[in-house]
Amino acid sequence: MLASTLMLIALLCAGVLINVPYSEMSPGPTVNTLGDHDGEPVLQVSGHKTYATSGHLNMTTVRVTSADYKMNLLEAVYGWLSHDNKVVPHDTLYPDGKTEQQSTQENAEEFSQSQESAKVAALKELGIPVKSWVIVSTVLKDSPAEGRLHAGDVIKAVDGTAVKQPTDVATLVTKHKPGQKVVFTVVPAKEQAAAEKANKTATKTENVTVTTTTSDDAGEKRAIVGISAGTDHTFPFTVDIKLADVGGPSAGLMFSLGIYDKLTPGSLTGGKFVAGTGTIDDAGTVGPIGGISLKTIGARDKGAQYFLTPADNCAEAAKDTPSGLTLVKVKNIGDALGALKDIRTGDTGALPKCTAKG
Repeated sequence: MLASTLMLIALLCAGVLINVPYSEMSPGPTVNTLGDHDGEPVLQVSGHKTYATSGHLNMTTVRVTSADYKMNLLEAVYGWLSHDNKVVPHDTLYPDGKTEQQSTQENAEEFSQSQESAKVAALKELGIPVKSWVIVSTVLKDSPAEGRLHAGDVIKAVDGTAVKQPTDVATLVTKHKPGQKVVFTVVPAKEQAAAEKANKTATKTENVTVTTTTSDDAGEKRAIVGISAGTDHTFPFTVDIKLADVGGPSAGLMFSLGIYDKLTPGSLTGGKFVAGTGTIDDAGTVGPIGGISLKTIGARDKGAQYFLTPADNCAEAAKDTPSGLTLVKVKNIGDALGALKDIRTGDTGALPKCTAKG
């Protein structure tokens, strides 16, 4: 018995001292996009009439351990055995040695972009026009474009061909061979900012010539200039999303629905507690996210009755649905609005529900 006890103590000590290359994910906070957070409304609209809302349209989150957190063997085993936590390889959350600061910055950028797309999707669904244009989103350090193109520059054309969406830029640049020159017709960021401030359309453009270089990613080599293109918008009124300490793009759908609800009479939920997740693009298409099973647990723990689930996450989510929670399958904002109509009218038999097949 003494030998067994000593062996157990030794194993426990080893479990505490041995670090393993894993991280932990767990259900994070859920926030009602129709309500307040930290004393102020999550969604604030000015310059347009708004309407009273009721019920819940909660966005959901996943909490993860930090990049420099050292998990020991005992914690890993406990996480594997726990139903509400998920232990994953460290590189899954922080690939290529990504630091905590880099991950936070990336999540903040994705969160900001998701807010913009949520606004665009909601307003387009309401038939409210939104002006959009293609911009230089980022410029890589030490790339050919550094010092020549700048974040916020509006890209009007590449080699004289008009640019209508961000993907057009890469398509036109990669038609070249590395070492060839590309001509960008742009409205400089400062000119664009001044025009927006004056509520005018910027007309001054300039041509910027950039010599391409060879991509260093895997696969077939291609010509690049070292920028990423994105989309910027001008809205006819102000919609502010006030939610600190949240990152990533997965709240897009719920923000969009919250905005739609505030701008239309009546209640989308009919007073019901609806939660959900999913990215959203400017066209209103809902995309998949990570940690779906943890988000459904977090939502049900807060009292959610229905969970709007991206179609591509349905099969995974349906494998372990929390008791009392109905998973509703959505592909776009139109699907979500249709499901909310069924929920508030009590016609739940018509809901497109998630199954193990999707």
